[in-house]
Amino acid sequence: MKIRIQGNSVRYRLTRSEVATLKQDGYYKEQTAFNGKNFTYAVAAMENISNLQAEFQGDTITLFLPKNESIKWPDNERVGYENKMVLNNGQVLNLLLEKDFVCLDERTEDQSDNYPNPAATTKK
Repeated sequence: MKIRIQGNSVRYRLTRSEVATLKQDGYYKEQTAFNGKNFTYAVAAMENISNLQAEFQGDTITLFLPKNESIKWPDNERVGYENKMVLNNGQVLNLLLEKDFVCLDERTEDQSDNYPNPAATTKK
């Protein structure tokens, strides 16, 4: 799982196996180690919500996806989910949860678990 944060925007990208784990277990997380602390980012399936939601507690950012969507997502063509979450102070937090596609340019990272890039068939 990859995370990108810029200003009031948070975006996660999940590989095929991570999306499958979210469906099966209802939860997936990654950690980045720092001296004395870990930064954790997670995605969780949640009942009784209709949109992507987020929280930051205990050094962890968690995106919440409606449970029914987490069950359907691995088996459909939907790329992702987006929501503009209004915070208690009135600010807006932009949330994006996407399937991670293979990059069109050469990369050294292992992309074998990424989704096929739909633009790859049109690239010359």
